Amino acid sequence: MDLGILGALALIVIWAVVALGFNGPGWIHLLLTVGIATLIWRVAARTNASKGKRQ
Repeated sequence: MDLGILGALALIVIWAVVALGFNGPGWIHLLLTVGIATLIWRVAARTNASKGKRQ
């Protein structure tokens, strides 16, 4: 697991705590958007990198 995936998961956890626990402001949902996008990007990049090494 690389730092990008850990960072994305941290953003999602922070979003969940603030948005669901404390009724956070509207901009806090940006953390969810950035977290999900980063998570998808890092998983896809990691999958492509591992496919390249096998060939």
